[in-house]
Amino acid sequence: MIEYRIDRRSGVATYLQIVQQTKQALRLGLLQPGDKLPTAREVVEATAINPNTVLKAYRELDREGLVEPRPGLGTFVRRTLGNADATGDAALRAELGAWVDRAFGAGLDREDVTALMGAVLDTYEQRESAPAEQAVGGREGSG
Repeated sequence: MIEYRIDRRSGVATYLQIVQQTKQALRLGLLQPGDKLPTAREVVEATAINPNTVLKAYRELDREGLVEPRPGLGTFVRRTLGNADATGDAALRAELGAWVDRAFGAGLDREDVTALMGAVLDTYEQRESAPAEQAVGGREGSG
């Protein structure tokens, strides 16, 4: 079962943190279709947040078709976000884990690592989208 961790200093709304952590667990295969999410009461006891916040997060996940509430039973995972072969990710996960170990060893903290990873991903996305944008721009100028 997933255990939510709320970072009150993150600037991210609490309900969004629950949504994001649930989606991450779905992507990583930690939650599978049919799994039950913790009850609002269980989340409140573990995190000391308002029960309405938990319910808002679960409604958002339901709206996105990821979970389904079953009255009297709880909220259950409807579908996953992960790829079909999560075992293929093991080598990448190991490499990334080693990189994170080196980053922390070099004195970076979690926020530094997150910022660095975000910057690298942004650069990658810009590089990947640049040829398409150039091709589109080239066609517009040639008519």
